[in-house]
Amino acid sequence: MSAFLFITDLDNTFVGDDTALKTLKHKLTQHREEHGTKIVYATGRSLFLYRQLEQEKHLLSPDALITSVGTEIYFNPSEEVLDSQWADILSQGWDRKQVCEVASQFKEMTPQPESEQNHFKASYFIEEQVAIEVIPQLKTALADRGLKTKIIYSGSLDLDILPEKGDKGLAVQYLRQKWSVEAEKTVVCGDSGNDIALFRGAERGIIVGNAKIELRQWYETNQTPYRYLAKTHYANGILEGLKHFNFLH
Repeated sequence: MSAFLFITDLDNTFVGDDTALKTLKHKLTQHREEHGTKIVYATGRSLFLYRQLEQEKHLLSPDALITSVGTEIYFNPSEEVLDSQWADILSQGWDRKQVCEVASQFKEMTPQPESEQNHFKASYFIEEQVAIEVIPQLKTALADRGLKTKIIYSGSLDLDILPEKGDKGLAVQYLRQKWSVEAEKTVVCGDSGNDIALFRGAERGIIVGNAKIELRQWYETNQTPYRYLAKTHYANGILEGLKHFNFLH
């Protein structure tokens, strides 16, 4: 057994089954203490909403926290100090004011609460049936302004406009380089569309059994031996996947 880098989404992935979560937390704590494994949460939640979940579910203290769909990284979440190097990377070619001006032209998109907005993320709600038409139009409108952005749609409702270099997967690559962790010693876990970026950039991926349709469809067309679709749900699915890849016994 040796150290590995464990990265997981929170809602409906790490969290969702309290009994299984207790077991997983115990095994990860033991592995971190004995082998130096690093634990990272990569969530769509803002730091504000992460705090609520952290208290509610007594989450393990992470070695790093990626919030807001990959647009913020904290190495010490309790001090609420953003990693400035990551912010510098995201700021290249990003103009949030112009992004919001373009987005405001699409009346089908409703801005999410202020707590879910940040300097590198403009977030909206949009129903699935209209999103199919609106998203390509939005991409064109942003490109016509010369804005280099990334649009992530997940859960049939949440639409995030991010800097071109901003997403969960690129944030994980940044951490891997910073900590000098090999790709094959890195495992990511997720359940929805905003986790696809995690799986694209990872050598080992665990998709929990309760994954949403957009991630399942992506998995079906992008299968490799390094992506594992668990039969069980939530933390049980993670435990199943960690055993499959021989990270845990």
